[in-house]
Amino acid sequence: MKAIVITQPGESHVLELQDKLKPDTQRGLQPGHILIRVRAAGVNRSDVMLRQGGYGTNPTGQIPGLEVAGTVEACGPGTSRWKIGERVCALIKDGGYAEFVAVDERHCLAVPENLSFVEAASLPETVLTVWSTVFQLAHLQPGEKLLVHGGSSGIGVTAIQLAKVFGSPVYATAGSDEKCRFCEELGAEKCVNYKTDDFETVLKDAGIDVILDMVGGEYLPKNIRLLNMDGRLTYINSMQGANAQLHIPTLMQKRLTITGSTLKPRSDDFKAALTAEVAQRVWPLLADDRLKTIIDRTFPLAEAANAHDRMESSEHIGKIILEV
Repeated sequence: MKAIVITQPGESHVLELQDKLKPDTQRGLQPGHILIRVRAAGVNRSDVMLRQGGYGTNPTGQIPGLEVAGTVEACGPGTSRWKIGERVCALIKDGGYAEFVAVDERHCLAVPENLSFVEAASLPETVLTVWSTVFQLAHLQPGEKLLVHGGSSGIGVTAIQLAKVFGSPVYATAGSDEKCRFCEELGAEKCVNYKTDDFETVLKDAGIDVILDMVGGEYLPKNIRLLNMDGRLTYINSMQGANAQLHIPTLMQKRLTITGSTLKPRSDDFKAALTAEVAQRVWPLLADDRLKTIIDRTFPLAEAANAHDRMESSEHIGKIILEV
């Protein structure tokens, strides 16, 4: 099969299209796993970090990619949920930038009839991340106000839509007036251009209950000051700084909760339970466009380097997808 391989840690040019063995070639499929013929794969910041060696390990030889959509090619022993030929999308540990990938069948979701493979591939990582952090970890309740940093990202556009659907006013930050307009058209009450305005000043009277932050760094003290009593701050990245100063008395006085999560290293059982909950609570929203897929741009698999360049430029709105 064809796959994109990281030849060494570095810039996007280290991504190379190579011939690799199909996952089931030598030993067959593991019990409970299915083989997906990949038609589209989502591109995520985590893929970029992996390519750069940002997780503290040498990624040489690895195939990146955390989410795919395609058709079931084969079913391993002990499987029962899917049949050959069915359209599925899935959250995976790695290996998505390829023509085939083996997946725990419990981590798969049916591709809705009204969605293409490209659209379906944009969903698993963002929907599962937002559901696990904003709704499970931070316990966003109807009527509570959510602030999403990076509102025009794949995570951001998903968080805005889901919060609105479940009855929470949403605020956001983004890096241009165009992105801010898009977030507001998507459902945000107000989106602040952080390059021209101080989001803390603009939103000081908004009364924020939950904040989803992928920025980190100097945003921490501002987030703390913006949060209501019993507010929750949850991190999924720290793109602008891993360290920050925290005024502990304010944390205590407001009874705030600060938490964070990374989905990739969670156990198979956790991901299976999360996928099942998303299938029940979120997936029906796709049928009537209450949750829309937002695609920025697609690239052929062989142009994965260009897709990473697009991701790193931060000019995208929504998801970047590789077509296989």
